[in-house]
Amino acid sequence: MKGIKKTWPLHALIFPALLLTIIFMYVPMFGLVIAFQDYKPWLGLAGSEWVGLDHFRNLFLFDDSVQVIWNTLIISVLKIVFGLMVPVVFAILLNEVRHMGLKRSIQTLVYLPHFLSWVILGGILIDLLSINGGLVNRTLAAIGFDPVFFLGEGNWFRFTLVVSDIWKEFGFSTIVYLAALAGINPALYEAAEVDGATRLKQTLHITLPGMLPIIVVVGTLQLGNVLNAGFDQVFNLYNPLVYSKGDIIDTFVYRNALEEGNFSFATAVGLFKSVISFILIVISYRLADKYANYRIW
Repeated sequence: MKGIKKTWPLHALIFPALLLTIIFMYVPMFGLVIAFQDYKPWLGLAGSEWVGLDHFRNLFLFDDSVQVIWNTLIISVLKIVFGLMVPVVFAILLNEVRHMGLKRSIQTLVYLPHFLSWVILGGILIDLLSINGGLVNRTLAAIGFDPVFFLGEGNWFRFTLVVSDIWKEFGFSTIVYLAALAGINPALYEAAEVDGATRLKQTLHITLPGMLPIIVVVGTLQLGNVLNAGFDQVFNLYNPLVYSKGDIIDTFVYRNALEEGNFSFATAVGLFKSVISFILIVISYRLADKYANYRIW
């Protein structure tokens, strides 16, 4: 009680946020019962027929839903792998820039896309990648290549999703790796230079080992996001032509619930995703604790 008496103003500050979290995050969870019903909006939760696990069985029986799970895994894994590699490489290269004005200018430019909404970036990409007059396809035509249907052909759509996501986020992700580089003892580089080590060898034997703990932490924590392939990005870029390769769990749930009215099946898919994601998050934190001594408590 003594602690509460001393810190009650701080508790009072977080109370509005806690209240909003309960209202908008926890109270709606009672609606998960829809996943076990043949839900009819005009009958409500109490009047809708109970069907048990039927919708969860259908999740694995329908070809569309199975394909959506595979799409999500493929797109998400590609984003995680390249989204981890690119910032690490860029941080190492940027760390070699000695002119501070140039270094800060580059940092500012690469951070900027992170703060732009996918609504804005989606419109820009649609214009740039359009097969009819888009800047990218006009450039390809000018150098003798055939136009590419980036947003209308499945494999090219996946490629576009991964590349555009990395371009948007790699600059902001670089911050944590630059911080890790700043923590490496400069004396190690001086000793390596005295021993005749080249910049490449210094990178391989000093820089990368110094960054390894944070790389392990980020990589393991990303495991919990393996079913989050980026709703905002996909929703603003996809179309029926690429459903077979670009439709992910979140957009599938949105379309089934709000466009087609299959509320029960969409809720079942969303609940399935949430449960698997929760398990993966627990596993990822256990791995981060074991291999990088990372704890949140």
